[in-house]
Amino acid sequence: MSRIDESLDFIAIRIAVLTVSDTRDLSEDRSGDTLVKRIEGAGHRVADRKILRDERAEIADQLRAWCADPEIDVVISTGGTGLTGRDVTVEAHRDVYEKEIDAFGTIFTIISMKKIGTSAVQSRATGGVANGTYLFALPGSPGACKDAWDEILSLQLDYRHRPCNFVEILPRLDEHVRRK
Repeated sequence: MSRIDESLDFIAIRIAVLTVSDTRDLSEDRSGDTLVKRIEGAGHRVADRKILRDERAEIADQLRAWCADPEIDVVISTGGTGLTGRDVTVEAHRDVYEKEIDAFGTIFTIISMKKIGTSAVQSRATGGVANGTYLFALPGSPGACKDAWDEILSLQLDYRHRPCNFVEILPRLDEHVRRK
């Protein structure tokens, strides 16, 4: 089973937070606040934080910019993962991904099922990798952000997590580029 190996040193990583909303600003961004509080509480650093409208090209451009920034290891977005016409965050993420982390959405759905039942089917949480950076798209509710962080990301973004974690393979995500 999974566990934290306390004999290893914690490695802080740099995480950018993107809220996708046509109506919120930073003063009303409860989901972004939830992520920032948890990221910093875990000992990681919030490298940047922004709010963008539900515009696919703008979201993808921001994701690409953060993936190109060597000071950012992970990008977590919140909002725009539903089924309505304005929900384009998942499509923007997939425009950027080199590889999708298929099981992220599956595990998020399993966790959500335990809390909100079959309503979990309406979420399209996703994860992927681009340019040596992890990207995760979470639903826009503070509860969904809490669940994704507390039950998936806090563990996978902790180098001490065993049997494996995202941090230990972070230096190898873009090895195909370095070999050229």
